Amino acid sequence: MVTARLSLPDAQEKGWLLDGYPRSYAQAQSLEERKIRPDIYIVLEVPDEILIDRCVGRRLDPLTGKIYHIKNFPPETEEIKARLVTRPDDTEEKVKSRLEIYKQNAQAILSTYLSVMNKIDGNRPKDVVFGEVDSLLSRVQKDKAKTTKLGNPVSGISLPSNQATKKEGKWRGIPTRLNNIPHSREIRTYFYDDVLQATQRAIYDGKTRLKVEINIPELNPEMDVYRIGTLTELVRVIALSFADDGKRVKVCVQGSMGEGALAGMPLQLAGTRKILEFMDWGDDGALGTFIQIGSIGAKEVDEQDDIFILVAPQNAVGNCIIDDLRGMTESAGMRPVILINPRLKDLPGSSGIMQTMGRDKRLEYAASFENCYFFRLLYYAGTQYPIMGALRMSYPYPYQLYKRVDQPSRKEEYILLSTFDGRPSIDEVNDAFLGKPRNQVKSTSGIWGFLSSILQ
Repeated sequence: MVTARLSLPDAQEKGWLLDGYPRSYAQAQSLEERKIRPDIYIVLEVPDEILIDRCVGRRLDPLTGKIYHIKNFPPETEEIKARLVTRPDDTEEKVKSRLEIYKQNAQAILSTYLSVMNKIDGNRPKDVVFGEVDSLLSRVQKDKAKTTKLGNPVSGISLPSNQATKKEGKWRGIPTRLNNIPHSREIRTYFYDDVLQATQRAIYDGKTRLKVEINIPELNPEMDVYRIGTLTELVRVIALSFADDGKRVKVCVQGSMGEGALAGMPLQLAGTRKILEFMDWGDDGALGTFIQIGSIGAKEVDEQDDIFILVAPQNAVGNCIIDDLRGMTESAGMRPVILINPRLKDLPGSSGIMQTMGRDKRLEYAASFENCYFFRLLYYAGTQYPIMGALRMSYPYPYQLYKRVDQPSRKEEYILLSTFDGRPSIDEVNDAFLGKPRNQVKSTSGIWGFLSSILQ
């Protein structure tokens, strides 16, 4: 998302300023590889004990979102003072831990920007510090202006076209041999990147209620080759990408639902939270700082969280996850909530009878999440082999219907048949494969009939 923002015309013409980024050597090298380099790198030096005091003394007004400090910037009235709260990550223990991680990462970053680094004593009145920063930035602007007048190329940033905002026309097509199990690392990486780019575009456009639906064989729980590791790897790629941009991400897995003998969780999610907790989240200390693992519910929403990723939330027989989801999204407010492979259709109660009370509201809520990515393989009715085609949507582009075609030497390719502004019905899929015109009224039937409940 950082490179996406820096690729926009205003940043290229007027310049840019990054605050607190990059936070790690990997982030700095990522910018270097894209030839994104600052003209000046400013480091504010403050003793540890002062930084700890500044953080521990901070207070949040939950009503206005304004930040105060009990000594340096006290609240204006006793009424405000009475409602102030301490943010969960502003305890002395957590601040010291964050400082240690910062020192390790900052030392690695310094070598990258040594030639443009300027250190400033930050333990002085803020107007003095601001004046010195302003002076340094003004000097950089003057130097660039002189270079321009001399007719030489302006120094600074060379920005590449960003993958997250590139045109869909450059998309490289659907990979082949998707029924070969296990999937190759190349196929998994392809889909991880495809999902990530669509999700980034949607978040950057201000979308806040999103869902990703992808059912390649390793991510299709109805197939015996379903692999929970592929799901958690996809979640990790998305979470780390936003964490690299300085966002605090909470990855959520629903806990046990129901009580007593009826307590339990969907088999698909058994052990998922433990897997996420023990996964390799990189060497930069992302897990526990920028990435937290939690459950689904209103109580899981903390003030410092920026984005929520919910792993395969789903209803179970006798238990509905919708109420917990609704409570969480209401607490999240306008912060993005991303559902990865949700299954929110109504299921019967423990007695086997479908619960009708409030059903319309539940279905309406489930439908309020907008697809930012959709990929589904299409098969003959009642089978999962051979693959006949695929339906794909990557935000903000239309749904694309592909037909799989065999080629000589046992090769294959996917050929685009049609595009749709919204998710196509089963009849529209049939018509496209049979070459018939659209919008003819007919009953659901044919080789794609078994998909009607999925596509409609």
